[in-house]
Amino acid sequence: MSDTTAKTLQHRLEGPEHAPLLVLGPALGTTWHMWDRQIPELTRHWRVLRFDLPGHGGSPAYSADSADAFAERLLATLDTLGIERFGYAGCALGGAIGVQLALRAPQRVTSLALISSSPRFATPDSWRQRGVVIRTNGLDPIARTTPEHWFTSTFAAAQPAIVEWAVQMVRTTDPGCYIAACEALASFDARASLDRIGVGTLVVAGADDQVTPPAEARALVAGIPDARLAIVPGASHLTPVEQPGAVTDLLIRHFTTTWQESAAGPPAPAPVITPSPPQASAVAELESAQAAAARTDAYDTGMKVRREVLGDAHVDRATEGSDAFTDDFQHFVTRYAWGEVWTRTGIDRRTRSVITLTALVARGHLDELAFHTRAALRNGLTPDEIKEVLLHTAVYCGVPAANSAFAVAQRVIREETTPEDRRDAGALVDGE
Repeated sequence: MSDTTAKTLQHRLEGPEHAPLLVLGPALGTTWHMWDRQIPELTRHWRVLRFDLPGHGGSPAYSADSADAFAERLLATLDTLGIERFGYAGCALGGAIGVQLALRAPQRVTSLALISSSPRFATPDSWRQRGVVIRTNGLDPIARTTPEHWFTSTFAAAQPAIVEWAVQMVRTTDPGCYIAACEALASFDARASLDRIGVGTLVVAGADDQVTPPAEARALVAGIPDARLAIVPGASHLTPVEQPGAVTDLLIRHFTTTWQESAAGPPAPAPVITPSPPQASAVAELESAQAAAARTDAYDTGMKVRREVLGDAHVDRATEGSDAFTDDFQHFVTRYAWGEVWTRTGIDRRTRSVITLTALVARGHLDELAFHTRAALRNGLTPDEIKEVLLHTAVYCGVPAANSAFAVAQRVIREETTPEDRRDAGALVDGE
């Protein structure tokens, strides 16, 4: 695959050639066909571009693992078409992409509509947990639970063909690309950045959406200056499919009223101010401040990686249980182990997990082995690969050590890879 192809998204253009462009972004597990029922009306007013996420529909399986990476791919796609300015409407993951577009390229986005969206989708742990289940069981458990998360029960009972279409869309998605998109949602958190969105924004929520309920829409409206809220009755998560007429009307009204004022162009850039060089007497103080900033950066980076690898629940237990006696130790572990070692680029996280599991077995650290088994699954090791690691430790670390390690790992893997429909709590797939 060429570099240009890898950086663009499969897309479809419809509507009058010289009309303003409107881009429609899909939800995770769907294709551009989720917008089929909006197209006849929208293409009377705009030139409409729809796109497929990597590994969805007929799109090549060249994955992206952050909302910003998806936004970059979409901008590259628009660049190849010679398109500079556009309106954007996105559903769920498509909404996260829209937020990133408005933050990354504010001079290009003329107006924005966020449907079934949130400033932060569920918790990072829930998305990484979903990736573990998919690696072990494939996409079928996720696909089978799709209807109850995407549609109201009334709609699902009345439209069995659409329900089956939804299940098949998820089932035929590339698992690796789906897992990468889960990682994108795990890392997405726009709460601190919403006030930087400077284009007219419409936020749409299904009244019966249990995945991104209306409270999430209200959080977006509260954070985005001058955003407007619309609640659609009788709709769950995939609102454009369940209530196509209502969503179409909302989009037409919003983009009609915002296009003209937004098309005037971006504001003039702020003047560049060149700072004066520091005085000699301040050099030592500046160096001290820079050293402190470097330590803070290592801690912040380490905490991010620590949460990504071990999960929020484990890190919260470790840090919330600390006090004046252990705070320095927790800070040291986060800064040094996670901020300086786990962030190095010489080997990937999968390899680091293999090394860590081996070291923990050799030293008999079974408590740490449990949470690093979870970490290994999050980092992409399969249960079979973890089994091979432990078999190898039986030769070099001793059979008793490996025997204890197998018991710990077996328990953790059973807990982590049980599909949602066999869990009493039903907490895994809390939606997208």
